[in-house]
Amino acid sequence: MPDQHVPDTAGAVRRWWDNEADAYQAEHGEFLGDARFVWGPEGLDEADAHLLGEVAGKRILEIGCGAGQCGRWLLTQGAQVVGIDLAHGQLQHSLKLDVKTGLALPVAEADVLRLPFRDGSVDLACAAYGAMPFVADATGALREVARVLRPGGRFVFSTTHPFRWTFLDEPGEEGLMAVNSYFDRRPYLEYDRAGEPSYAEYHRTMGDWVRAVDAAGLRLAGLVEPEWPDHHDKTWGGWSRLRGKLFPGTAIFTCAKAA
Repeated sequence: MPDQHVPDTAGAVRRWWDNEADAYQAEHGEFLGDARFVWGPEGLDEADAHLLGEVAGKRILEIGCGAGQCGRWLLTQGAQVVGIDLAHGQLQHSLKLDVKTGLALPVAEADVLRLPFRDGSVDLACAAYGAMPFVADATGALREVARVLRPGGRFVFSTTHPFRWTFLDEPGEEGLMAVNSYFDRRPYLEYDRAGEPSYAEYHRTMGDWVRAVDAAGLRLAGLVEPEWPDHHDKTWGGWSRLRGKLFPGTAIFTCAKAA
């Protein structure tokens, strides 16, 4: 359930990603590629991980698609894909990559809590750090995804590993210092000069995520905590090889709907 003490932040999240879309794609676009499915800063690639299983011919919904890099890769594998994102600015970058790559990914500006799709209309749903870290009502979002999944369908999503919230968000040695309680579920909020939320990201423990999946009527079918590869020397915000070798930064949940 959303925290009743936290103001509605959907508008703030939308505005933040609209405003930061250009900077985000400029900073991370090379790492993400134009048509590549990366699950997180560790660089775990779906081409190697196969967390979605066989995708050829499947109807797939990518949630929080950003510039559509993941969805575009799925197109190359023979899937039928639609991407949604809350931020118009991010979707503009997807349209630019359509032209650049010659791979046109259908996209829609939509909220994960109000998906514009029929019940049981998709075989798979996925989100690589899309929507789930930023939504106040995780159970509501999972229920909405469950609604559009066909019986036997799956939703695979990655998000910030809950343990990560304990530490300072720094890639160097200072980021090895635990400063927050793992059990402090207050979201990370930034405010504008008027005192209104301008950014929001939500912390949930592993147990919170498991309970949210169950409350949404889904079954937790898998959990991956990617290790930091030896060859990977890039940093992404607070993520780095130094920290990634000591504790996980990403959690990837596979959720299954009953057949």
